[in-house]
Amino acid sequence: MPELSHRRRVLVLAICCMSLLIVSLDNTVLNVALPTMQKELHASVSGLQWTIDAYTLVLASLLMLAGSTADRVGRRRVFQAGLVIFTIGSALCSLAPNLDSLIVFRMVQAVGGSMLNPVAMSIITNTFTSPRERARAIGVWGGVVGISMAAGPIVGGLLVDSIGWRSIFWLNLPVGLAALLLTMVFVPESRAPKARRPDPVGQLLVIALLGSLTYAIIEAPSSSAAHTLAFGAVALAALVALLWYEPRRAEPLIDLRFFRSVPFSGATVVAISAFAALSGFLFLSTLYLQNVRRLDALHAGLWMLPMAVMCFVCAPVSGRLVGSRGPRFSLLTAGIAMTASGLLFAAFQAETSNVTLVIGYVLFGLGFGFVNAPITNTAVSGMPRAQAGVAAAVASTSRQIGGTLGVAVIGSVLASGVGRGPYQEVFVSAARPGWWILTACGLAVLVLGALTTGRWAHRTAERTADQLRTAEIRDTAGVGA
Repeated sequence: MPELSHRRRVLVLAICCMSLLIVSLDNTVLNVALPTMQKELHASVSGLQWTIDAYTLVLASLLMLAGSTADRVGRRRVFQAGLVIFTIGSALCSLAPNLDSLIVFRMVQAVGGSMLNPVAMSIITNTFTSPRERARAIGVWGGVVGISMAAGPIVGGLLVDSIGWRSIFWLNLPVGLAALLLTMVFVPESRAPKARRPDPVGQLLVIALLGSLTYAIIEAPSSSAAHTLAFGAVALAALVALLWYEPRRAEPLIDLRFFRSVPFSGATVVAISAFAALSGFLFLSTLYLQNVRRLDALHAGLWMLPMAVMCFVCAPVSGRLVGSRGPRFSLLTAGIAMTASGLLFAAFQAETSNVTLVIGYVLFGLGFGFVNAPITNTAVSGMPRAQAGVAAAVASTSRQIGGTLGVAVIGSVLASGVGRGPYQEVFVSAARPGWWILTACGLAVLVLGALTTGRWAHRTAERTADQLRTAEIRDTAGVGA
């Protein structure tokens, strides 16, 4: 990619952030609309889970394919295709006549979404080559997540209460079209010098692993033990096959050598834990505020605003801190705040008191605001620029896997509990195991943040980066496999 002026780089960053905005805003707004959709579409808790997880599941399954494809055929080309498909999928979602068709159209959205965030991050990584500039750009990127969280509950509440839940998908149409036109004019094309070839076997194994695991978890409360175990066995077999097959390929879908880097592996698990906590937190909060407290969508969004504002404020601060001091402080702050928030709900039933409810939301927003920048920075820092798309896609995939598992596990725990009595009466007690799971996710962020940011961990990252660059040079020269 040619060297761009500062103004052009900032414009490219803004265009990439537009894609993140519509994807993030779509998820935030959708959570606010869940209770209304549940009533109008006559959906069960598992139906609501599939409304969210159908999207994140497809996204997680295709992100790495999209990243490697973008490195091979052109990042701008794949990014544009993603904008077109995501916008069309959004229009279809707004027209869905029933729950089943909505789930299918959410999957269409996800196909387009898989071509957006990891490819946009790859474009940013190759546009901002200075580590300090890159960290700041990633901080801005994380701030957009905060904007979507801050705007999503309010915008979603207004739309749902005034027009209806279908209008939440209309938001994506003008932004998607504008981003598409701006990309055509201002974003330069870029490719990796030697990108990976397609890996259809690895791709099918990833789909089998994530799909069967998610199905087993979501359907466990309403299915027999044998049925659940059968899908669990498929997931396990797919995982074993993936770990056996991928290292034997010269150009695998998932380059397992990345995970020799302790910071990279730690960032992957942190991403899964943090986004599982986020998705579970939003799922429980939305259902509680609207179905138990009987708030309308707008007032439920206002109650979640403290969390969103803290995320919006803390994300760019975290980006600057990661650029100047490294990821340790941000990860420890995130882990402490998310753990404390989970404990408030799990041990002290924070949702039953207005004061503790607000404190819990503030703490969670603070923690999540600090966690995103160090995940992304660790994932792409030190990796060869030629493999930026794959590295960024692994980090993005980890986020989506976390989001999928969060809704699947927390929703199934909740469904098992509320089935034992009247919904409003048993919700708080049924949700308590879920809050404990979210507390464990926060604790995982804290512990891994401490373990993976030491000097010994950085030495493994340096060795891994050297090995990847050596292999890249060999492959480029035609000496390697």
